[in-house]
Amino acid sequence: MSSDLQRLLGHKPSSATLIELISLLVAKTSGPDAAVPEVKSYSDAVYFNYYSLGLSILFKPVNGYKPKAGLKRDDIQDESLELDGIDIYNVPVPKAGANASRATKSSYTTYPISPIVLTLASLPQDKEGKSRSESFSITPETTGKDFVLGMGEPDRKGGGAGPSSGSIGIWCEWSKDGVMVEFGGEESRGPQAWERGKDAVWKVISIFPPKKD
Repeated sequence: MSSDLQRLLGHKPSSATLIELISLLVAKTSGPDAAVPEVKSYSDAVYFNYYSLGLSILFKPVNGYKPKAGLKRDDIQDESLELDGIDIYNVPVPKAGANASRATKSSYTTYPISPIVLTLASLPQDKEGKSRSESFSITPETTGKDFVLGMGEPDRKGGGAGPSSGSIGIWCEWSKDGVMVEFGGEESRGPQAWERGKDAVWKVISIFPPKKD
């Protein structure tokens, strides 16, 4: 259960399965308030942000529900929300000699459970006749090269352009798996980001409903 995050898609905020996951994460942290999310509500989305758990959850309103801005947790209509996205955070340790001032600081800590196991969609064999694995395991040290070796070439990718001090880190999306990965560290930014990106460690994993052709 602790690593099977994809099956939480479609669940309500009060889902027993989701509550179990939060409890497992809280047990691995020292903060007594870790189980209480910061709630951000909008008419078309509600976010539960668990900063000390390295987790952000997106719920979409259903059945005509339009949440007001600024709602508290007790004001949320759980029965009219469905889990539509999960962001998992990792705070990579800067490499020796890296420019600490350029490091992007995150409000989130590293997700406390490892490995994270993603279930992969069944796809045709590649040009070399190799079949794709049924799952892919991720640790805080997993790099861009590891993702491509384990999941194959991404369906979409971007980022990395501009000066390294102000550009967006590279990202890759495996649409059929419902997974997007943003990478961190100096390797993920700047004009040579795609040449160096194979060594960049992941920063955020976003899980969403798989996209069909």
